Amino acid sequence: MKLSARVEYGVRAMAVLAFHYQNGPLPLREIARQEEISFQFLEQIFSDLRRAGLLESVRGVRGGYLLARPPAEIKVGDIVRAVEGPITPVDCLADSPSSECRHRKEGCLTRQVWERLRDRINEVLDEVSLADLTDLNRLK
Repeated sequence: MKLSARVEYGVRAMAVLAFHYQNGPLPLREIARQEEISFQFLEQIFSDLRRAGLLESVRGVRGGYLLARPPAEIKVGDIVRAVEGPITPVDCLADSPSSECRHRKEGCLTRQVWERLRDRINEVLDEVSLADLTDLNRLK
């Protein structure tokens, strides 16, 4: 299982905003430059993060982006779900009407392992905040 580039770049960009949290808005071009991410791609990712209430934008000459909450209150899991949606390692956990094995839910022999995997992934992602990431980077 591999996370998408959208997730990786979203987390990296949010970590940059967390690192500069006390300094005011940061222009998107500056974040893209620092992290070597396409500006256009980052714009798309930030649109999702803004819609999820994780970012605020400030217009004007000194404008840019800010975290909507303190870094300690934003978990990596929040970012992942904002960019990719719910974490579902297999389609049958998606609880969507199009899920092919929805009718087999009760008798499925493998569902428990996929549920445990989903739960552990969410657990790890929800344990780590942006503040944790920046604290780790400050120690280096």
